[in-house]
Amino acid sequence: MATRGRPRGFDADEALDRAIEVFWRQGYEGTSLTDLTEAMGINRPSLYRAFGSKEETFKLAVDRYARVDMAYVADALAEPTAYGTARRYLLDNVDAITMPGRPPGCLSIQGGLAVSPDDAEIVRYLEERRADGTAAFAARFEAAVRAGDLGADEDPQELARYLTTVSAGLAVQAAAGTGREELRRVAERALRAFPRGA
Repeated sequence: MATRGRPRGFDADEALDRAIEVFWRQGYEGTSLTDLTEAMGINRPSLYRAFGSKEETFKLAVDRYARVDMAYVADALAEPTAYGTARRYLLDNVDAITMPGRPPGCLSIQGGLAVSPDDAEIVRYLEERRADGTAAFAARFEAAVRAGDLGADEDPQELARYLTTVSAGLAVQAAAGTGREELRRVAERALRAFPRGA
């Protein structure tokens, strides 16, 4: 099917990857449209046409970050045991938040740490994304209880919140400069409190 108008002169995914870097390093509020257009190598009309507003660009960046940089979450959820899920998630998370050549920490945490009251929609959006992640882990642990991998007295929601809270704390520590090996030790310590099965 033919498209109207001039063809887009840039790769949208590459541009979003550059936007991810800017939002990750500077946060949502700390990122201006000029910061975005300079990093993405496009002008404002192109940004508006391809991605919409700054808010929409941020949401698209977070979505891409979740698909690409956090692809390890799906691998963790596919582990055969609940403990295996928790272990793989936390250790892969440590690797991701301390990846050489990438900003330390996590876009979905740093992007919304400091936002103005005018940016309540961004805060809400990030909360919803984190809630979706917690729900996925809770569903995995509910399945583990049904399968007898976790005891019937375990609370899947509580375990999921524990896991995602530890992960968020690791990301904050990474952003503050804590190194990979120290964070791996913290993750291993946290895993000692996670049930190993019924």
